[in-house]
Amino acid sequence: MPVDDGAASHLEGKQLPNVTLTATSGEKINLQTLPGLVVYYFYPMTGRPGIPAPNDWSNIPGAKGCTPQSCHFRDLYSEIKNLQAQVFGISSQNTGYQLEAKERLELPFELISDTILALKNSLQFPTFEVEGIELYKRMTLIAQDGVISKVFYPVFPPEKNPEDVLAWLQSNT
Repeated sequence: MPVDDGAASHLEGKQLPNVTLTATSGEKINLQTLPGLVVYYFYPMTGRPGIPAPNDWSNIPGAKGCTPQSCHFRDLYSEIKNLQAQVFGISSQNTGYQLEAKERLELPFELISDTILALKNSLQFPTFEVEGIELYKRMTLIAQDGVISKVFYPVFPPEKNPEDVLAWLQSNT
């Protein structure tokens, strides 16, 4: 179970940075200028069938569970969308890797690639390192017109996070 290390405690009320990233659709998305209510869930990495996870992946607090979290956002997507909110998943994996996961998991929303950790560098988003690769820690943000309204961190268990997000949206929109 991950412990709240305070690495996201500074984020509520902050404006998202003027950073443009690529989605699995090929669209360039600037998080600061996206209008309305947006849910961004950050995850370390999705696995791929036939490719082993990094060594000791299951022993890293909060690392395991990216696919169940994405699938639960998929399953609740219609309800979230009915509340006038968009959903995006964000990781440091490249767009091609994310596209395979999006198609395999039949996600109705886009995944966004931040291979250069631009969001970490601009707002000090929490990360960790495994096998020499820096990855985002699991965190979910809800933004309204580019300003962070709610932060879920640490996220555990990952598959319950979409339900928590939906409940928050139902109570706050």
